[in-house]
Amino acid sequence: MNDNLKSFLDQKVGQYNRPEFIANDPISIPHLFTKQQDIEIMGFWAATLAWGQRVTIINKCKELIALMDGAPHDFIINHEEPDLKKLLHFKHRTFNDIDTLYFILFFRQHYERFESLEDAFVPAGTPKNWGAEDALNHFRSYFISLPDFPNRTKKHVSSPSKKSTCKRLNMFLRWMVRKDDQGVDFGIWKRLKPSELICPCDLHVDRVARKLKLISRTQTDWQTALELTQNLRELDPLDPVKYDFALFGLGIEERWGIEGILPDFVG
Repeated sequence: MNDNLKSFLDQKVGQYNRPEFIANDPISIPHLFTKQQDIEIMGFWAATLAWGQRVTIINKCKELIALMDGAPHDFIINHEEPDLKKLLHFKHRTFNDIDTLYFILFFRQHYERFESLEDAFVPAGTPKNWGAEDALNHFRSYFISLPDFPNRTKKHVSSPSKKSTCKRLNMFLRWMVRKDDQGVDFGIWKRLKPSELICPCDLHVDRVARKLKLISRTQTDWQTALELTQNLRELDPLDPVKYDFALFGLGIEERWGIEGILPDFVG
């Protein structure tokens, strides 16, 4: 891998992986909390709702927090049936009240048995070679396993087994697993290593990565996310997904034309 490319992307990581990044990104939502369960719940919800304009995503998440009285975990564990009525009008794009109520049911059932949502992705006693793909496939099976699962809610939780890039869930795992001294990602989960994460591959990251020749695969699916991540591991084997900051940041700058911001060596 080109040393110039590594240097260029490392510089972009430094530019975007900093506290100033938080305010205008959906990761600002879990950063509103200090209790681990609240961070997990609203981190997962913010990642799930992360499509469309970032301002709208953040506002919808804040609306949801207010509907749960500012304390998501406490509301989920202790609510009574009448408390759910105020959530019946919550909607963001194709995410509606049916999905909202199932999410609350799922979280309640889970947190009645476990302290952390990490157990939903990496159960205790899993093999040492359990990676992100295993975690995502397991989570989807677990998530849809409740008897009252509404079929329409499946579309909000992807998995590698369905050949999805799992962009939003990979972003959520990055938030929970990556840890450095910059204070953006939380790093509160320990059963997965940062080296095992898969880079979130959204439209902007995909386009920039192709310009940088980090993706050669024609279609965009789970294998594409794996290809991108493997190339990023050549730049940093221990923390390849830190380059999500660089690729996403370049995607933001692209509004002025990416050709004008890429260095000459890209070609």
